[in-house]
Amino acid sequence: MTERPGWPDGYGLRRFGSIDSTNEEAKRLAASGESGPLWIVAREQTEGRGRRGRTWVSQTGNLFATLLTKAPLPGAAQLSFAAALAAAETLEAYAPAQDIRLKWPNDVLLNGRKTSGILLESCGNDRVAIGIGINLASHPQNTEFPATCVVAEIGFAPEPEDLLPRLARRMAAWYEMWHRDGFAPVRAAWSSRAQGVGLSIRVRLAEREMEGLFEDIDDEGALLLKGPSGARTRITAGDVFFPA
Repeated sequence: MTERPGWPDGYGLRRFGSIDSTNEEAKRLAASGESGPLWIVAREQTEGRGRRGRTWVSQTGNLFATLLTKAPLPGAAQLSFAAALAAAETLEAYAPAQDIRLKWPNDVLLNGRKTSGILLESCGNDRVAIGIGINLASHPQNTEFPATCVVAEIGFAPEPEDLLPRLARRMAAWYEMWHRDGFAPVRAAWSSRAQGVGLSIRVRLAEREMEGLFEDIDDEGALLLKGPSGARTRITAGDVFFPA
């Protein structure tokens, strides 16, 4: 496939009109021996997925892309924070006057509403699929956590193909920093953009909910929640909600 101007050096690109899921294609390619770094992008997904097996509504006009790359476990999970930063910086280029924040563990908020999500999955042999979805032209309605899209906030939506090279460059930059310097600079940059740090939040876990003060994330990306008693709980997976 022909690469676009401004595409990061050393990164491949495969485009699809319609596909089940760009993450599933990354897994198939990894199983066949592909190690990347390779971007997979589709105009439409028929079986798009979010975290915890949730459906990701995949309407034409939005961005559906996955980066297949090498990342040794267990630190590979830290790349979801790098991906969130890359997505936020990409959105900022089109909506510089808007409020763009990051929601733990891996969502991007535009004016307080979810506009991008990341799904990171292991592909075996120190390879990961980093799926990034960005609502550009449309967004799902009646979601538990409010969603939005770029056109709803600023009046126009960039074409996915125009946005992709910028996202790929920003992701390449954050990947190189993470690979060279570890999680510390990624963590610092993510925390500076995080929604709710220092505020009371509600976290839904698999079998219960907790409330407390969102202190920070630790050096592995876990959320640190300070409860009413002052005890700190380390949370590695959950859904965060902010007070109205």
